[in-house]
Amino acid sequence: MQVGKACNDNIMGEKIKKLKKIRLHREGTDTLVWSLIALAAIALLLWRLDTKLPFWIFLAVFGTIYGIVVNFYRCPIRYFPKEDTDGIVVAPADGKIVVIEEVEENKYFHDRRLMISIFMSPLNVHANWFPVDGKVKFVRHQNGNYHRAWLPKASEENERSDVMITTPDGTDVLCRQIAGAVARRIVTYAKEGEDCYIDEHLGFIKLGSRVDVYLPLDSEVCVKMGQSTTGDQTVIAHLKKN
Repeated sequence: MQVGKACNDNIMGEKIKKLKKIRLHREGTDTLVWSLIALAAIALLLWRLDTKLPFWIFLAVFGTIYGIVVNFYRCPIRYFPKEDTDGIVVAPADGKIVVIEEVEENKYFHDRRLMISIFMSPLNVHANWFPVDGKVKFVRHQNGNYHRAWLPKASEENERSDVMITTPDGTDVLCRQIAGAVARRIVTYAKEGEDCYIDEHLGFIKLGSRVDVYLPLDSEVCVKMGQSTTGDQTVIAHLKKN
């Protein structure tokens, strides 16, 4: 695992791939609308009281909570700032790097792989992006436990959704969405047989969770432990060209 100069590339390209253009994620539409209606109704009742103190306390407390929920469901429009994405692996999520290690992957690859894991706190954007260009080989969901997402056993024991992507040069890359102790719903938009691109949404995970990316061992790592990542922007690795 070697950090090379290619990891520092930040050249603005002109290629714009198809993108779901949403600023608040559709997964939060119902939650945000009905919550706002309920809060407005309660606030109106409190405003009718003789003393306005309960109204202002309610507004301060639940207004802050609602703001946090809105922040959770925000989905910024992003374009990867480099035209040539050949061999590039981008962070599939906002968060923090919690694992960079070689692991034995016996479910699909049956050999050793480089695993890079990103933990998302409830304050992070929870949309997930495709880490590489290619074609979706398969999508598989597996029920499981709800250990804290940053624990090593979460990758194998928690509820998860696996998306295998084959890059244009034939390299298979596994992206795994993992539910955490709080997160109870994984949404995966990837469909088997479809072309996929960096800049497109792979899925969404509600509340704190984690995304693992499994790469060939000869991949060039471009991040370090504890580093913050920005989904669809931070280059986490370069694949060796075949």
